[in-house]
Amino acid sequence: MDLETARRHIQVALDRMRVIYLKPVFDEWALLTLPGQTGGGIAAYAGPRPDAFRRSLADDAEPLRALTSGRTFAEGDIEFVQDATETRFDAFMKTGPGSYLVLNNTGKTMADVRADGKWIGAQAVLFELSEKFRADPLQPAG
Repeated sequence: MDLETARRHIQVALDRMRVIYLKPVFDEWALLTLPGQTGGGIAAYAGPRPDAFRRSLADDAEPLRALTSGRTFAEGDIEFVQDATETRFDAFMKTGPGSYLVLNNTGKTMADVRADGKWIGAQAVLFELSEKFRADPLQPAG
């Protein structure tokens, strides 16, 4: 899949999750590509802190990096950090050979989000999104 299609799928999924959960599950997301990929870095961003996101990327990714270090992921795989606070990323999904979607609720941890029973319905939408990337991974630009 191309970047524009990926962006559209992500935004539709997050909008559907918001309807089910009755408030945003994730208020920030970004598509990141690994260094060495064409256009490596932040391929897309939506959220409340566009100017600060790039500056704090390394710090915000640390809990996810620690959790996933040394592990291998396939397109569509999702991982959550239960106790990532503030702007630290709550989840990621592998979207392509060298790309990842990071998701964040800048006001709650995943433990807080999951404490609401409406999470189950919202989680199903996230799973559907992951299946889209499993079936048609995001391809590097260029």
